[in-house]
Amino acid sequence: MGTPKALLDWRGETFLDRLIRLFAMHCSEVIVVLGHNQEAVPRGGCARYVVNPHPERGQLSSLQCGLAHMRNDAAGILFTPVDHAPVQEATVERVASELRGPHPLVIPRFEGRRGHPVAALRSIAEELLALPPGATARDVIHRHAAETLYVDVADSAVVEDIDDPAAYERMRKGSA
Repeated sequence: MGTPKALLDWRGETFLDRLIRLFAMHCSEVIVVLGHNQEAVPRGGCARYVVNPHPERGQLSSLQCGLAHMRNDAAGILFTPVDHAPVQEATVERVASELRGPHPLVIPRFEGRRGHPVAALRSIAEELLALPPGATARDVIHRHAAETLYVDVADSAVVEDIDDPAAYERMRKGSA
């Protein structure tokens, strides 16, 4: 990408600042997991920052690093990779609010494709923490597919990964 994704601009905010702001509206604590290029990411605001000592192990290791630092009284979690920062505020609100229902997982869906952010009860967080190296979060999510609430949204950002400059440019042009 040429720069940490967390520092990319989306409508006057960095990806990271936007996600912290959106998640802080619904979470008692926001935990940011830093990995590659973590020294380039300024730390501030209302978030708690933790460093994944092994980011080369992939997304699950970062998720587990964050989960290991969640508060003991946390009833649930809301998580997303940083490249889903353009997600609409209403989508975050809907996913977070639906977790108060009977479902252990709430996942947004755009045109039939599952995306982020994902909301999960603490029991799911514990299962994610228990996964061995080489596993993926999908292992737990698939195990609970029948119990999951899929929330259909008109927000393509839930499924768009910003993995390279071309994807970032498409996202920026699409929002103009």
